[in-house]
Amino acid sequence: MVGIISYGAYIPIYRLSRDLLSQVWGKPAGPGERAIANWDEDSITMAVEAGVDCLTGLDRQCNGLYFASTNPPYREKQCATTVAAALDLPEELFTADFTNSLRSGTNALKAATDAAKGNPGDKMLVLASDNRLPAPDSPLEGQLGDGSAGFLIGTDNVAVEIEATYAVYSDFMDTWRIENEKYPVTWEDRFILVEGYQKMVPKAVNRFLKQHNFSQNDFSKLVLFAPDVRRHQAMSKTLGFDYKSQTQPAFFNNVGHTGCAFVPMMLVAALEDAKPGDRILLVNYSDGVDVMSLKVTEQIENIRDRRGIKGHLESRMPLSHYGRYLHFRDIMEWEFERRPPYVSALPVMWRERKQVTSFYGGKCNNCKTVQYPIQRVCAHCQAKDDFEEINLSSWKGTVTTFSLDQRTMVKDLPCVNLIVDFDKGGRYICTMTDRDPNEVKIGMPVELTFRKFHDGSRLHNYSWMARPIRVK
Repeated sequence: MVGIISYGAYIPIYRLSRDLLSQVWGKPAGPGERAIANWDEDSITMAVEAGVDCLTGLDRQCNGLYFASTNPPYREKQCATTVAAALDLPEELFTADFTNSLRSGTNALKAATDAAKGNPGDKMLVLASDNRLPAPDSPLEGQLGDGSAGFLIGTDNVAVEIEATYAVYSDFMDTWRIENEKYPVTWEDRFILVEGYQKMVPKAVNRFLKQHNFSQNDFSKLVLFAPDVRRHQAMSKTLGFDYKSQTQPAFFNNVGHTGCAFVPMMLVAALEDAKPGDRILLVNYSDGVDVMSLKVTEQIENIRDRRGIKGHLESRMPLSHYGRYLHFRDIMEWEFERRPPYVSALPVMWRERKQVTSFYGGKCNNCKTVQYPIQRVCAHCQAKDDFEEINLSSWKGTVTTFSLDQRTMVKDLPCVNLIVDFDKGGRYICTMTDRDPNEVKIGMPVELTFRKFHDGSRLHNYSWMARPIRVK
């Protein structure tokens, strides 16, 4: 049996109200809100979040990592390697990027399924993550949202069996973005729906059902791609499913359309409520159609402690004004920065990669004092070169002291600088993200999150920041 061993998801804490968009542009933008990645987040950092959630309580002995995104931070450099390093996965690991299509998340899921099936015992981690940038005052600005999902695929302790898969490709032009363009574009609404989505999806699903002697009544849930609420309802009916009782609710009004992570995130939401014996039909569309049949096993009860979709939906902070969103996305042309730009040194980044990216500290073997960054001489007992390296990325702590800086070069002032005392010992000087400056106080519990510090020398610089504990 091959299938999903574990799952996880991530939704950024910030929300952009569509009422706010209506006020800015003077026209209706629809109900609800969309999830917005913070200025220090991108598809890599959100993939790490989903990976941490997915691997909760499990060892990290994976055999492969597949990273899927339509907007990877690098056009020429594999992003899966950065994700693997942040998750502290074994060095002997196959890594691959899947991109350029809203189907890349399910493409990666299919590839991981085939890899695990061909190598029983192997475990493949699939992470789909997107934060696409819509053009201002466009229909997509109110529709797109940010988020990620993760699945551990293997043959042991399977919680959700992947029973059967089907795929068909199509060169139909629906939504696309050419090189050096910032914003995705699409064609006239009626044409792309009538000639593309409304023809291809029913044909693929009917073929799949016929091949495997399935009927609509065999499935407890339909996890279905759609561009908006109206088409989601209409396609569910076209496929012969009851919308209210069988179709998994989409995130149009509380998260938005999360690109290649949209269907994977809906699958996570479906699994959070799934019972052993339930069967799920997954349908994804873009440049063709992916169809999968999944059957839930008794093992699902052992992975209920993920933050997943429900946990992250409960934790939210509304953006107070549209200007913060513009800064987060660096959409406008800004005033010339009077201070010198950030500079990155590749030799330093490489030499300190285990401390910076994987977040290892040192624990003195003599007095057990924890130090970050790693020191050759223990600050407590002065023992020299007598320490073990330990991963601190999952540790929690409390704020010992802090300051607010209104002059530093960050996109969301003030910059909150902290000294954090870890619960297990040791201290970390860092900045705080995903915070309300008015709520920061000494003694506040915090956790670590992988974020982008800055861009310097045409490089993305990542490491670990503190944030208020997101989900209790």
